[in-house]
Amino acid sequence: MKSKNILPLLVAGSFFIACTPAKQAGSNSFEWGQVPQQPDLSWADSVGSRQMPGNSLILSANSFGAVADSTVLSTEAIQKAIDSCSVSGGGTVILQPGYYQTGALFVKSGVNLQLDKGVTLLASPHIHHYPEFRSRIAGIEMTWPSAVINIVNEKNAAVSGEGTLDCRGKVFWDKYWEMRKEYEKKGLRWIVDYDCKRVRGILVERSSDVTLKGFTLMRTGFWGCQVLYSNNCTIDGLVINNNLGGHGPSTDGIDIDSSTNILIENCDVDCNDDNICIKSGRDADGLRVNLPTKNIVIRNCIARKGAGLITCGSETSGSIRNILGYNLQAVGTSAVLRLKSAMNRGGTVENIYMTDVKAEKVRHVLAADLNWNPSYSYSVLPKEYEGKDIPEHWRVMLTPVTPPEKGYPHFRNVYVSKIKAENVDEFISASGWNDSLRLENFYLYAIEAQTHKPGKICYTKNFNLSEITLDMKDKKAIELKENEQSNIHFNYAETTPDHRTAGNLAH
Repeated sequence: MKSKNILPLLVAGSFFIACTPAKQAGSNSFEWGQVPQQPDLSWADSVGSRQMPGNSLILSANSFGAVADSTVLSTEAIQKAIDSCSVSGGGTVILQPGYYQTGALFVKSGVNLQLDKGVTLLASPHIHHYPEFRSRIAGIEMTWPSAVINIVNEKNAAVSGEGTLDCRGKVFWDKYWEMRKEYEKKGLRWIVDYDCKRVRGILVERSSDVTLKGFTLMRTGFWGCQVLYSNNCTIDGLVINNNLGGHGPSTDGIDIDSSTNILIENCDVDCNDDNICIKSGRDADGLRVNLPTKNIVIRNCIARKGAGLITCGSETSGSIRNILGYNLQAVGTSAVLRLKSAMNRGGTVENIYMTDVKAEKVRHVLAADLNWNPSYSYSVLPKEYEGKDIPEHWRVMLTPVTPPEKGYPHFRNVYVSKIKAENVDEFISASGWNDSLRLENFYLYAIEAQTHKPGKICYTKNFNLSEITLDMKDKKAIELKENEQSNIHFNYAETTPDHRTAGNLAH
């Protein structure tokens, strides 16, 4: 599965074999069709880590007592090597080939934890091996276990190599599914994700110039890789596989959370939730923190199973802006581009650019919903708990957004172009909330999709489709409702190549 370069990727039954050659991030050669003005993407040339720890000092964690024995806990020895390397001015920490069991590790400034080929870190299944501290989880700040690998309040740090971090998260998956059954019976679906503490794979928090490069990350107990309150970080060439040995809940691949100037490239992500997700806080707590995620470039990546190749939300409270994705593939992913929020979340999702994408076996090319997943998105305390002492994070989740209008999210200035998609369930599902809260300024251009259904577009303003060709067996009309100043038109291609005709199925 691991591939340092996704070109050429051969997918069984696919009509494509490779993505187009990569462009410079801020290139003006991207094509968006007829738009009022060409987007300014100059910011995209300044993303990513600006430095990486050198190799002037190389320390072996084995010299500090790390043992290549999966039954022996080597956390203390590996941490000693990292700390010694940092105190000595920085360098590289290595391990001899083998399997090492570890709890939480904390990589320090100036240190590159190098997982060479043949090295596998096996995460301890015992949650007490991951000391708790205050972090942000799924949009709110609360006490949570540390990740397997943590880079917190550091500068110029890295984890690299061709080795593997196996988080062995099934114990946490099973715990969650059992708790969820009980919580749903009690009307507590909205809080179970926060009560069930699970271990993340990698956490980068309040740090800068961090590089994660080349290794395989698998079976994370919760999110795979979270970059939180950080800037100028690079995630390059990671292979993330959270679909081994069960169905891992909330096993996002990569989450960029209230962070700036981030580069994600050459990654291969297979998971059970959002593949590459952009977040900025949830509800009252996210509005309190009010830190945006902005200036993110995602290129040369593959999304396999998962909820979205690129997802913005549902945590949108601090706003999300300037997201550029190009030269990408989606194979069996739910949505190519997914935008989601809720009516108490707030924030603005804007200036989203996605182009040069090949997709196969996806549910949607574009899914945009201001009122996503109500059973999860809205917190209501059951009567049996009223007047009782409840945990702090319950109170945080139950804090109302006032005035209510502050919680209304906004999606605008979205550009999607040059997508070829095969075996799509529904081309588009895009819905604003009502006639005063619409999706605004969407531009879809040069898209070819073989789809079963065209989908729906509702409550929009200035929603534009041009040079869109849908190949459908049945001539179904797209559902249109309350679209202002919009140009919604597409061509219909007959499934028989020799008898293709153009038409307009909008009504």
